[in-house]
Amino acid sequence: MDTPDREQPVHRSSPGERVPPRQRILDAARALFFRHGIQGVGVEAIAEAAGTNKMTLYRHFESKELLVAEYLRALAAENVRVWDDLEAAHPGDALEQIKAWLHSVGGHGEGIDHSGCAMMNAAIQIADPEHPGRKAVEAAQRTHRERLIGLCREAGLRDPELLADQLFLLVEGSRAAYRSAGPDGPGSSLCRLAGPLIAAHQQPAPVPAA
Repeated sequence: MDTPDREQPVHRSSPGERVPPRQRILDAARALFFRHGIQGVGVEAIAEAAGTNKMTLYRHFESKELLVAEYLRALAAENVRVWDDLEAAHPGDALEQIKAWLHSVGGHGEGIDHSGCAMMNAAIQIADPEHPGRKAVEAAQRTHRERLIGLCREAGLRDPELLADQLFLLVEGSRAAYRSAGPDGPGSSLCRLAGPLIAAHQQPAPVPAA
């Protein structure tokens, strides 16, 4: 998607407020990347929206690719905080943490699932495996998967790695369906689809026939 000729500044000056240039650039990049896509935004538009110039942008980020990677690492940190918040809300109950995560993702709103959707969008847009942003996405997804496996194991669910992968794929598909079919499409059935999966892994493993 093409960016408009002029973007409105992300930060507006107010008395006593002094946001450092680097943070203004990151905030502007986040807003523009989400609105127009990573490939649809140039450094000039980011600098303008941040209320600065290209020289200052390149002083903090040597290239757009490195700016993209830093933006994605910030999203990854938000994903980690999501899990930490769920743990704080349901201390000692791994299964409830998993269910709360599924419920929050199923809402597909601007809140808890915003960073997950943005991460998925970035993965689609960055095809180069050597792009620093691609590496940031892959590292974040590995961390995310490991956290989910750990919760499945802590909850005493059978085959935790397999269940984590099933839930992971179900969530990613739900996010994609929300983008293509809207809030009333197949993505709205996430929790109903995940429930039987989890229940199946709560049952004892089947005994092989003699």
